[in-house]
Amino acid sequence: MEAARGLARIFAENNIQLVYGGGTKGLMGEIARTLVSLSGPQSVHGIIPRALVSISNDNDKPKDSLSATGSGKVAERVVSGTTSPNGIPDTEYGVTTVVADMHSRKRMMAEKVKEGGPGSGFVALAGGFGTIEEVMEMTTWNQLGIHHVGIVLLNIAGYWDGLLEWVRNSVREGYVSKENGGILVEAKSVEEVWPALVKYQVSEGRYKLKWEEE
Repeated sequence: MEAARGLARIFAENNIQLVYGGGTKGLMGEIARTLVSLSGPQSVHGIIPRALVSISNDNDKPKDSLSATGSGKVAERVVSGTTSPNGIPDTEYGVTTVVADMHSRKRMMAEKVKEGGPGSGFVALAGGFGTIEEVMEMTTWNQLGIHHVGIVLLNIAGYWDGLLEWVRNSVREGYVSKENGGILVEAKSVEEVWPALVKYQVSEGRYKLKWEEE
């Protein structure tokens, strides 16, 4: 959590905007809330599927809170019943857009990142199935030539060591080329993230495909 807050501070110092999945808990909720507190709601754009938003008409329940009852991942946001059907008003977590499904969410996030200036890219903090799935998809898209921006693993306390070793083993076994083995970049501290994005070098082993012609 301290790493998430530290990364938000670095983003604020460098006038970096955050695009993320729109949730209000965990590491991403913390970085979004911290960045908004430092740079204002326009510095964060959350994109969340409608199924992960719980609409509440209970006036006693604070906006953007998560229910403490029940089991499983019921919702990533709880908002009031007055929410606009096209989005969620500015909150302590920034500006939020509600989309139809997970595929729309990931596509819109990727498009927003690609629209950014020099140093734009994807940063993964510690996470579960959804996080690693998104990391691998963006890495694959880079290899296929769909985008050319960096993908950085913020490897706090060795959390991503297993994945990084898998990449190295894939290179050794010939499933990933040596050049493409560098598509995914490691940062061991929050201070290394921004320089890693700015200095990111596109792999010479990427496929030269013409996606814009499809």
